[in-house]
Amino acid sequence: MRIDLPDDVQYIISRLEENSYEAYAVGGCVRDCLMGREPKDWDVCTTALPEQMMEVFKDQRIIETGLKHGTITLLINSNHYELTTYRTDGKYSDNRRPDNVKFVNVLKRDLARRDFTINAMAYNQKAGLVDYYNGQQDLSDKRIKCVGNPNKRFKEDALRIMRALRFAGEMGFSIEQGTAQAMYDNKELLNNISVERIAVELNKLICATDIVPLLNEHKSILTWIIPEMIPMIGFEQNTPYHCYDVFMHTLHSVDSAVHDVKIRLTMLLHDTGKPHRYTEEDGVGHFYGHPAVSADIANEVLKRLRYDKNTVDTVTELILYHDADIHPSHKRIKRWLNRIGEERFKQLLQVRRADALAQTPGLAEKKLLLVESVSAELDIVLEQQQCFLLKDLAVSGKDLIDQGIKEGKQIGALLNRLMDMVINEEVENDREALLEKVQEWDRALTPVPKVTKCYNVD
Repeated sequence: MRIDLPDDVQYIISRLEENSYEAYAVGGCVRDCLMGREPKDWDVCTTALPEQMMEVFKDQRIIETGLKHGTITLLINSNHYELTTYRTDGKYSDNRRPDNVKFVNVLKRDLARRDFTINAMAYNQKAGLVDYYNGQQDLSDKRIKCVGNPNKRFKEDALRIMRALRFAGEMGFSIEQGTAQAMYDNKELLNNISVERIAVELNKLICATDIVPLLNEHKSILTWIIPEMIPMIGFEQNTPYHCYDVFMHTLHSVDSAVHDVKIRLTMLLHDTGKPHRYTEEDGVGHFYGHPAVSADIANEVLKRLRYDKNTVDTVTELILYHDADIHPSHKRIKRWLNRIGEERFKQLLQVRRADALAQTPGLAEKKLLLVESVSAELDIVLEQQQCFLLKDLAVSGKDLIDQGIKEGKQIGALLNRLMDMVINEEVENDREALLEKVQEWDRALTPVPKVTKCYNVD
């Protein structure tokens, strides 16, 4: 098995070898090459100690990444390369990082500390592929398996539980039985991991392809992170439109969504309120008011996992409106655009599409056609630059003041009323026409209705 190493990586290995040290490309870059993928990063392991590496590469830019753990980073041709001394790890008191490390000069001992067999392979042009733990066979079998004792691996670093799921999702692999059992047995150790790190892995996991069987099989890990999803498991919807229970509908909707973190988080949490709002009429299930409940639950979940404010606001608003009526008329579309803006409305249509794709085939076609009709009409509204925001109104507050209107709340009320009429196509977005309408109201001494927002979307 030959791997074509990039020139920079071959330069690093050759220079270390010229100075009597062993050196190999190691880990994910070797795995990706064997899978025919382009590695994102290239890591090198070596017998050279950190100070010896810095001496060998003293003419290069060096970043002292983690000297006590044997790691430096070289910056060559604007690329970063991580170099690490062969090592064994000490005790993991925090279930995340070793308290200390011991440098060794045997490659096999270094590879033994790594997480999964597919990440425990090394390569250089002299020795070829070094694979002590059958990583190449596990790649061929599409299997995620821990190196050595899986309980020990997960106790060392509990985040590996999430990484196992994520790798399986991204690669379309299964998880070896012993590794999976150890994940379940040690899942409570995830409580010792920072929620930010868990959220990063969760984002990558839910954005993988064909994740329904994976997440269904390993739902105990997902619901350990988000226990609010537990009531959804096996909760039948008892409606012709849904051929899945709430949990399976959720997984299918995530899998049907575009590969965007915010949209997929929306689908993951959009029906968390359903078990709390179930009613039944004539044997048919209903979930009146579940979007608001789901939005509140999502808000709590995302804040607990410390997502940024924009993500929290976006996901909760999309969930709040995910079941609302949307009709393919310019007036209705402009009302939505006025309320939530163009970007959010487009995201809402993506949510509606994913939701429909996870419903009963055949019955969901009508909903999909409606989404496509709305999307087509939206394109027309935007192409024609139809007015739906105050900033695009042909008159401003200054124009009204110039007409003799006193500054204050009356200005805002007039602008909102004019905006309402433009969106309803009762008057053109033309400066003269709008000012004439204001003068008409003034002549008739008609009180201007108080409008703080344009109107209800429905």
